[in-house]
This record gives sequence, structure tokens and C-alpha cells, in this order.
Amino acid sequence: MTTFNFKSLFKSAGNELEETEAAAQRRRIECMTCSSCGKEIKRADARANFYACPLCGVYFKVGARRRIKLLSDPDTFVEHDAAFSSEDPLSFPAYGEKLDAARQKTREREGVITGLCRIGGVTTGIFSMEADFMMGSMGTVVGEKITRLFEYCTEHALPVVGVTVSGGARMQEGMLSLSQMAKTSGAVKLHSDAGNLYITLLTNPTTGGVTASFAMLGDVIIAEPQALVCFAGPRVIEQSLKKKLPDGFGRAEAVLACGMIDAIVERRDQRAYLTDILSISPNRQGGAAHE
Repeated sequence: MTTFNFKSLFKSAGNELEETEAAAQRRRIECMTCSSCGKEIKRADARANFYACPLCGVYFKVGARRRIKLLSDPDTFVEHDAAFSSEDPLSFPAYGEKLDAARQKTREREGVITGLCRIGGVTTGIFSMEADFMMGSMGTVVGEKITRLFEYCTEHALPVVGVTVSGGARMQEGMLSLSQMAKTSGAVKLHSDAGNLYITLLTNPTTGGVTASFAMLGDVIIAEPQALVCFAGPRVIEQSLKKKLPDGFGRAEAVLACGMIDAIVERRDQRAYLTDILSISPNRQGGAAHE
């Protein structure tokens, strides 16, 4: 005996609410809202515009690995010291939990990525700081990875490009964190004394102990437009001095006017800018990145 499917007699009516929710979900995936102009833009348009709003031009935050991808020749990056990860040397309250949260958020083990790549065909050491890993703060492992990169590049006569974004030294590691200022600066000095080129790209924000050490020691120092570049931020200074600071204080444009950096370079032009400098550097060796 054949069983008749009574459900086949009825056709489900379209659910306008469900279709609206599905469309909204797709829009959330495909679109984003600019924090500056408040307009909705397509993520694909932002990517095509070097992660800047195509309407108002404000720069969006870029992760450490994406920075390296934007600056380096395709498929040339070789990571160094990927397994390095911070512990809790001072047993600082809740530090372990914050490290775990940062690792889950960024899917990185620490606040800086280091390695070798080619930029314009020139083999180059590169480090890129991760803003979402505890605000790009510098702890012992961040300092150690950067120092080791400079030591490697000194030994192999390679230039270094550094991308900085940081809230400064990591307070949960106390003096151990502050000592990284001297350690990284010493490594930069030895690299320079050996005749090697160091270029820094300062992004928003570059502050605190990072500004007071390796960020400002480049032979060529460039910054993104409107990047905050200072030791203490304007809000901290105003609260301390009880005075209103000039508009734009600590921004890249003001820092350039004071002669502390060499140029402000738009994100879309940064790889070409670095390529031009590296092409005339004393370290302009090509070939594959070292293992």
C-alpha cells in the first residue's frame, strides 16, 4: 500500500521576517560601519582601499600579519621565534588570564611577529607589533623577539623594517619590561654600527617605552597620517599639567614639523616607499629569505 504524503499538498509561505534577518546577517558579514563617518561600507571596498574608509579616508586598525602582507613581496615571509610566549614572572594579579584572553582574541602567542621577507626583492628582517595583544604592550618576550631579530640581521648583514603600534611597556612585568628598552636599543646600535639599515613605520598609536626606545632609532622614520607618536598621550599630559594642549598635539603631522620623523606616508604607498629606500641601501641583497 502506497503511503500518501499529505505535506506535499501544502507549500510553505515565504517568511518575510526570516528573509529580512538572513539579509541582515549577510550585510553584517559583508559590510561594516566606519567609526569616523558612521557610514556603512563594504568590507571588500575597505580591503581594496588598503583598510581605509573609501568615504572619509580614516585608517582602520590592521593586524600584525596583515601589515607584513601589505609590505612584503607575496609569499616571501618566513617567521622567526613563533613559539615564544610570555609567562607571569612576577605573579601579577590576573596577568595570566589577560594573556590567555589576548591569545584567544588575536590567535597569536605574543604581541609582535618577527621574521624575514623580501621587499622589492631585497631580503629584509621585519617585525610587526599586534595592537590587539594587550594594546601592543612591550613585555620581555616582545623585547626578546625584536632583539633576536636584530642580532640575526646583524650577523647576516640584512636591513630591518619595524612596524610599531604600542601603548608602551607592559606594567604586569614591571622592571623586566622596562629593561627591554635598553636591550632592544643596544641591539639596534650594534646593527647600526655594522653598517646596516633600519627603517621604522610608526602607526597609531606608538607611545610610551616603545617610543622611547627602538621606535625612534630608525635611520629612516616614517609614520602613517594622524598616527599618535609620543611618550605620554595628550590626555595624560593635560590631566597632569591642568592645561589644554594645541589641537593635533602628538600626531604624526606635528611630530614631522618638529623634525622627529622623516616623512608621513599613506598606507597605499608604503611598500613602494620602502622598496625605493631598500634599493639604494648597503644591504640590498636579493634571493630567498634565510631559514
